[in-house]
Amino acid sequence: MEQNYLQLNQITAYKKSFHLSNLIWELTSNWDSFAKYTIGQQFVRAIDSISANLAEGFGRYHKKDKIKFYYYSFGSVKECLDWNEKARVRKLIDNETYTKIFSILEILPKEIHQLIKFTNERLKI
Repeated sequence: MEQNYLQLNQITAYKKSFHLSNLIWELTSNWDSFAKYTIGQQFVRAIDSISANLAEGFGRYHKKDKIKFYYYSFGSVKECLDWNEKARVRKLIDNETYTKIFSILEILPKEIHQLIKFTNERLKI
């Protein structure tokens, strides 16, 4: 049976944010307890929120609902930029890891805005 509809796992922003959330999980789970329970938990919640809100928005029926969740995802990206910076400054991650995370977080807002634009243009309701 041929699928003509866009699937969640075809959305680039979702795939990137999902993989990034697993990277952050692996990193923070190895931190000492103080770092893990202060920055680590917040970083994981924020990074998981990116793909989770994209998925929830994707599953909504109405255009306005979809876009609302896409914007929540955008806000989580900005929050993660802060947690990434704090992790670097507090020497919880090295510069190479910081740069890898930053480069993905830097691309995600553009991709989320493309998804919002696509949703606005393609959906009637």
